[in-house]
Amino acid sequence: MGDGLTDRISAGPRRWLFVLTILVGSFLLFQVQPMVARMVLPRLGGAPAVWNSAMLVYQALLLGGYAYAHWLGRFEVRRQATIHVALLLVAALWLPIGIATIAPPAPGQEALWVPLLLLASIGPVFFAVSAQAPLIQRWFAADTRAGDPYYLYAASNLGSFAGLISYPALVEPTLPLATQSWGWTAGYGLLVLLVVATAAARWHSHVAPDVAASTAVEPPPSLRRKLHWLLIAAVPSGLMLSTTTHLTTDIVAMPLLWVLPLGLYLLSFSVAFSTADRVTQVFTTIAPAVLLSVGGISLLSTGGGTMLVALAALAMLFIVATALHGYLYHLRPAPEHLTLFYLIMSAGGVLGGLFAALIAPLIFDWAYEHPLLVLAAALLLPLPALFPWDKWLKLSPLTTRVIVALMVGVAAFASWRMASEWTGQVEGPVAVWGAVLLAIGILVIGWRWAYLPVLALLMLGVGGWDTMQESFAGMRVRSYFGVYTVTDDPYRHQRRLAHGTTLHGLQRTDPGHELEPTTYYGHQSGVGLALDKAEMLAGPDASVGVVGLGAGTLSCYRRPGQRWTIFEIDPAMVEIARDPSKFTFITRCAPDTPIVIGDARLQIAKLPPAQFDILVIDAFSSDAIPLHLLTAEAIGIYARALKPGGILLIHISNRFFALEPVLSAEAKARGWSAAIRLDSPPEEDPGRPDFSNLTGSNWVALTATPERLAQLTGPLKSRTEASEPGVWVPLSSRPGFERWTDDYASTLPVLLWGHLIGNRE
Repeated sequence: MGDGLTDRISAGPRRWLFVLTILVGSFLLFQVQPMVARMVLPRLGGAPAVWNSAMLVYQALLLGGYAYAHWLGRFEVRRQATIHVALLLVAALWLPIGIATIAPPAPGQEALWVPLLLLASIGPVFFAVSAQAPLIQRWFAADTRAGDPYYLYAASNLGSFAGLISYPALVEPTLPLATQSWGWTAGYGLLVLLVVATAAARWHSHVAPDVAASTAVEPPPSLRRKLHWLLIAAVPSGLMLSTTTHLTTDIVAMPLLWVLPLGLYLLSFSVAFSTADRVTQVFTTIAPAVLLSVGGISLLSTGGGTMLVALAALAMLFIVATALHGYLYHLRPAPEHLTLFYLIMSAGGVLGGLFAALIAPLIFDWAYEHPLLVLAAALLLPLPALFPWDKWLKLSPLTTRVIVALMVGVAAFASWRMASEWTGQVEGPVAVWGAVLLAIGILVIGWRWAYLPVLALLMLGVGGWDTMQESFAGMRVRSYFGVYTVTDDPYRHQRRLAHGTTLHGLQRTDPGHELEPTTYYGHQSGVGLALDKAEMLAGPDASVGVVGLGAGTLSCYRRPGQRWTIFEIDPAMVEIARDPSKFTFITRCAPDTPIVIGDARLQIAKLPPAQFDILVIDAFSSDAIPLHLLTAEAIGIYARALKPGGILLIHISNRFFALEPVLSAEAKARGWSAAIRLDSPPEEDPGRPDFSNLTGSNWVALTATPERLAQLTGPLKSRTEASEPGVWVPLSSRPGFERWTDDYASTLPVLLWGHLIGNRE
């Protein structure tokens, strides 16, 4: 034992080795998450709920890894290392990373199938790597000279953040998936070597940490303390997911948005568990005021609308998460209870994720989990008074409580006035009463029993009551793929279908005009021209396929004798379109048209070849595009489904992506002819009320037969010759643009950065 101790002292604590091992392990964990999400795109699509389900799986596997690390703590370091290295070698059988082959889900079963697919694909590898952070910290603490091991958790989350951000910024744009997978495998090999090296650095630490714990001064944490850890960890985890859903549902469907909440969540750990105590203290002090000013609009469902609101929501997440994680760090136990602490933290993360990703979509018709988690944060946050006015005025406790209660009463009146005068904008009297509520909320920080109801009253006043009334009216539906809201605009004689922040369909309600095409589907649009000419292009018995149902607007282009098939991934959308109390396009124009439920790419692949004369792809539910519908493999499936001379029409209207180069590269690779119809939004004309029901659109037509394209478009004009909107022009190409495939596709080269920064809804 004496020789072993001498060896250990001569070796030194080797902090750099443990920091490097934790950084590499965490970096790999958060590289594999977006990489696998990218791999499953062809099978799942890009709905926000898909990422939330994936996050829940990752959190569950992380919990399993932390539980395993805690179990290992009963053994001496030498045995721990032997078991863990053996596990890493067994998990290597799942390398290189790939997607398991399992049967596709039945419609409506996606919420259960996605976790199963991810578990089968990367479960063992993720489980083994996820144990790194607590296990390596425990080995680090085996040398008494090493110091407090908790700062290594800050390094762990810094590595996670680097892995997460570097994927969309560096890895995805430059490497195909196969190369990414092999690169990750090489990183895994490096990690195994580092684990072996850290084990060697503590090989002579014979005393098991749990044995040391039995003689420790600090007693085991109480049940109440464990529950406190659990809840404090659960709220930021749930808030991270609910912020993602809230932003994409009711503020802006910004591309790559899911990266930001998760990245900020990870950074909050790095700040809270570091030695930057003053930063954490500042965040803890301002968090209640931030929660009031930003969380107060979390019940607003009419679309906050600007990038400023989105940035404010992200700032709130970071500040509140840092404050709560700082509180968690303050409550941390001695190192001998380290793995138990991380195990309970991980369980809290799973609990928050379970609520936000699985339970909330089943029980709520809107993203109500977000305001509920904001209130939960208010319940748990430390509440240091910003303005200790009671001490300044030297008031007695009883007098102070009476004054605070009166302020809550005034807040209730202000909230009622805001709700009764709400017009969708914070202006005029609503703004005045809102300022009163905000001021009262800041003054009652320090009295949780008052602060919490004032925050809830502010939420109700800023559009919250309207949000709840829409739920009571039954005009909103939530599914795995999003939140759909049906609203009436009596002034414009319109009924609207919104998917989050994106207009998904519109029907005129003025008598005699109910079946006229609207929004992107007017007679002047690319798809409208093609369907109006379907008989000329393919004869009276033309066969038409439509991917993406929406409100069913396109169905009213169907003519007698034509055979139509509609593909829709979301059963909730089918129910809305077929409900005559909501929209009547389907029931009046095409009641017998078959609607195939499921992922269109997979469903079309099952069909015999040469099925359609015209195939319309209109499946982009928002500005966040599903890549798997635009890859070479996807276009190949569509091409197989087209009859000789068939026309493929793809809707690429988008605020954030210039998708022309994608289809131009695909047309060039196939030797197809292609053109795009560019329509600008028509100006409202009192003499043409139908103009207010139409929106600008970009439709691309592709065909293997040049003559057929000429029949549709007539002579193409160059863009310099096109002096007015509503003309067919050749697709624009981009030199050196790489064709999208299932193995390689990056949105960064086609991202419209100026629109992203300057977006307004």
